[in-house]
Amino acid sequence: MTDGILGYIENVQLSDLDIECQAKVDTGADTSSIHADDIEEFKRDGQRWVRFHVHFKSQMAQIDQACEARVVEKRTITSSNGRGNRRYIIETTMTLGGKTFVAEVSLSHRGSMKYPMLIGRKAISGRFLVDVSRG
Repeated sequence: MTDGILGYIENVQLSDLDIECQAKVDTGADTSSIHADDIEEFKRDGQRWVRFHVHFKSQMAQIDQACEARVVEKRTITSSNGRGNRRYIIETTMTLGGKTFVAEVSLSHRGSMKYPMLIGRKAISGRFLVDVSRG
């Protein structure tokens, strides 16, 4: 059962990463993704972690945040141009459409994009409907 309706652009908060921004809702994407630079893997308590920098400057978003997160896995993600590349997948607490939940997010270079983040189907499914006429 869904809890709400999203437009194609939504405010999202990633409290674990201390990031709040506008994101594009993308039903064509399986996994959500966020712009990340300077990704560096390291070990903490025997687990794989990454530190990365979310530095994004556009008319829609201004972010300059150093982050760390535990790695869930590294998987091949196929982008809209059909090319696959290996990306780190993290889990983070996401607040979207008035609901807070844990979501998988891939780390990707999105510097040329309008929005620093995409919200994919895994975050939307069972929680929201998408009305593309809503901005």
